[in-house]
Amino acid sequence: MTSIILLAILGAVLSAVVGTIWYSMGTPMGKIHMRYLGFDRLTDDEKKQKMEEAKPMMAKMYGGQMLLSLLTSFATVFIITMSMRNGLTFGMALGFIVMNWLCFMVPIIGSGLIWGNCDRAIVWKKFFSDIGANLVTLLVIAFLAKLFV
Repeated sequence: MTSIILLAILGAVLSAVVGTIWYSMGTPMGKIHMRYLGFDRLTDDEKKQKMEEAKPMMAKMYGGQMLLSLLTSFATVFIITMSMRNGLTFGMALGFIVMNWLCFMVPIIGSGLIWGNCDRAIVWKKFFSDIGANLVTLLVIAFLAKLFV
């Protein structure tokens, strides 16, 4: 169980790395995310002001996100590890991860965008960007777990 917890912590860190790369300004997904946040309509000075206003809350926000990522990572590592220790192939265990993504994460993200305040011009782009980020993160964590089983 200790190895699962340690791998889950490492997976949460990898989740932060994937998210940072995925939503960076140099990627199409980052541009969609900034548009979703309304940064595309702000001047450079307004952007700087928004960033300064957000700084005091940033540690709490990243801490909360890390906790949420740890839960996701733990579940992924647990499913992969226990499935493979009980004789399933990695492909079968990965199928459980993909089904969890498809049946839980995709509908939750979709519902959030449908009922949220998302610009209808980018709602589908944001949807596919967010579910893609989640799938890539889960796959990275799953492959990490496979290395140690």
